[in-house]
Amino acid sequence: MTRHFALAAVLLASTAAMAAAADLKLGYALAEDSHYGAGARAFDETLKAELGDAFTVRHFPSSGLGGEREVIEGLQIGTVDATIASSGTLSNFVPEVGVFDVPFLFRDLSHARGVLDGPIGQEMLTKFDAVGTHALAWGEQGFRHITNNRGAVATPADLAGLKIRTMENPVHLKAFTALGAAPTPMAWPEVIPALEQGAIDGQENPLSVIVSAKLGEVQKYLSLDGHVYSPAIVMVSQKLWDSLDDTQKAAFEKAGDAAVVAMRDYVDNVEAQGVETLKAQGMQVNTLTPEDRQAFQDKLADVYAEYEAQFGKELMDSIIASK
Repeated sequence: MTRHFALAAVLLASTAAMAAAADLKLGYALAEDSHYGAGARAFDETLKAELGDAFTVRHFPSSGLGGEREVIEGLQIGTVDATIASSGTLSNFVPEVGVFDVPFLFRDLSHARGVLDGPIGQEMLTKFDAVGTHALAWGEQGFRHITNNRGAVATPADLAGLKIRTMENPVHLKAFTALGAAPTPMAWPEVIPALEQGAIDGQENPLSVIVSAKLGEVQKYLSLDGHVYSPAIVMVSQKLWDSLDDTQKAAFEKAGDAAVVAMRDYVDNVEAQGVETLKAQGMQVNTLTPEDRQAFQDKLADVYAEYEAQFGKELMDSIIASK
């Protein structure tokens, strides 16, 4: 009988260990060899290092769980556990974060990272708790640029009537409309086919996306205008977060921070080498001067007044003034 009890105890312990291991779905829009993929790997590896086999992370790159809006909605209802998503979708859930999408708000990567890592960015993260998600950290995509098949964009006039894919982001839509373009919101999985078929003329994204998505194969012109800084976010579902103990929460926070480091390293690398890669693929590249960029800012003067009314002039000024 003692032997049977011992065997039963082993089986119960094994069953308990299996029950304790959680299978997590991590979905993101881009390919595994993108900055999102780099962040996802760092997140996974850090969780394993901190918590062993307590969690198994299943990766769903390339919109394997749907577009970004669908994935975030999955977080809210608990069918998706974690994601790395672009800021462009986030304002549909927490409107205040749209301030980070205001054109020409950030001077450079150092300025943007300082704001997001500082009190302003960290306070914004807390707002996601109210919408059924828990934000761990601000990741990064980089500054957004315009690609298209019609011609180089150097002045606002070059955007007239340009059918350009944007994210479903009211801040972006308002800006491109004011600049005379025809912004066309579209989920990422639809973009490449639409470019190939000529349904849209172009799109706008950071170099990290333009390179990893091989947009040079379907777009002829790249205009380096840096019109918007594009952060990303590392999030988990509130359901998952509430199920964690304090030790596990600390590990997830550490994993989120590791994902940010990996994404920023990827962006730094592609900023240094990406343009040459795209030129080698045949893209024609032009870079806007500060004077060129000022012409776009002047064209957006009325829209800026609307942004200040929406997000608060004090907040926008504090972001601009941040060192």
